[in-house]
Amino acid sequence: MSREKLIEMTRSLVAHGEADTMELADEVVGVPASDYTDEERFELEKERIFKRMPLMVAPSCELPEPGCYKAMEIAGIPVLVTRQKDGTAQAFLNSCTHRGNPVAEGSGKATRFTCGYHGWTFKNDGDLLAVASPKDFGTVDKAQFCLTKFPTLERAGLIWATLDPRSTLDIATYLCGYDEMLEHFGFKSWHLFEQRTLPGPNWKTAYDGYLDFYHLPVLHKDTFGADFFNRANYFAWGPHQRLASPSTSAQKTGSDEIVDLTKIAEEDWPIDALTQGVWTIFPHISIASFYGGGGRGAMISQLFPGKTVGESFTTQFYVMENEPEDEAVRQGAHDQFAFLETVVADEDYTTGKRQHEALQAGMMDKVWFGRNEGGGQVFHQWVDRLIKADDAELDAIFAPQLEAAE
Repeated sequence: MSREKLIEMTRSLVAHGEADTMELADEVVGVPASDYTDEERFELEKERIFKRMPLMVAPSCELPEPGCYKAMEIAGIPVLVTRQKDGTAQAFLNSCTHRGNPVAEGSGKATRFTCGYHGWTFKNDGDLLAVASPKDFGTVDKAQFCLTKFPTLERAGLIWATLDPRSTLDIATYLCGYDEMLEHFGFKSWHLFEQRTLPGPNWKTAYDGYLDFYHLPVLHKDTFGADFFNRANYFAWGPHQRLASPSTSAQKTGSDEIVDLTKIAEEDWPIDALTQGVWTIFPHISIASFYGGGGRGAMISQLFPGKTVGESFTTQFYVMENEPEDEAVRQGAHDQFAFLETVVADEDYTTGKRQHEALQAGMMDKVWFGRNEGGGQVFHQWVDRLIKADDAELDAIFAPQLEAAE
């Protein structure tokens, strides 16, 4: 069913490409400029979205083997993600259950974690293994002192976690069937080639750029080129969106060759044609396919709010279908990733920071999203909707979206 949906979307893109048209939103929409600059609004977004909604905490290939782990901080919450002995992924609160000190830093491989404060030791699955000087400390029920687990789900080669151990929102329901579409990338068996973290502007300012092809031939005229496409059709699964340019052509899988889709039977359309464009996972992920030196790859951008309203940070994962064995492919992938750093850091995020500074002057009531910027309209509508929703409403919000996708 999901492949049929990919073909259906591609058929629509080809038809619009032939007609030189695009799908348009109903109207031009204004968003309050204060949504980007208000500190109280920013704190509310962290509490109601980043601490309640499932977040993609890692691509599966970042934790390729049992024992692999990474520690991270999300909206002020210390998080530990591990690959357990049975191969499953699990996210925990990275706080010792004795005094709260983080039990892990950085990333690596370990079967156990020992708190650097008093020496309590936990297994990779979060169970408390040992209390230091147990006779002196006193008797405790170890089962009551395990690391706090966060709801975790691994699908389509990506790992999600909800940073609320009491959350009743089913992660699969939240994904609205989008994970079935993402399965077609095949990330489960991909290789993590490189990663880096970049500072950015307000998180919504940064995310707006991932939902916008309109700016490509203007802001990126010196990198992508002034004749680069600026149109996008949007496809939605609840708050998650794919944007792709209407076109009759696509890159052929495994090469730099561009093929005319109108001359190929639909069942023979290459996977790159079916998955082209940018795939966003609300509220903070962007996935875009690239070729480096002929190797099929993708950049997964993981965006989080920073400590203040004008700050964010983005970890970029460059993943590849196959680990490069040829030096030319390896160098090509490295060059591609370096090029994308220039595009995002020097163009997108530098512009976003200037934009945020201008908005902080408080002289604009609204910012605007045109009929050709439907993705941004939908994104801000979902932010508003989820900020206002009670915890008990969340399943009822997403369940119909999943049913519609099925």
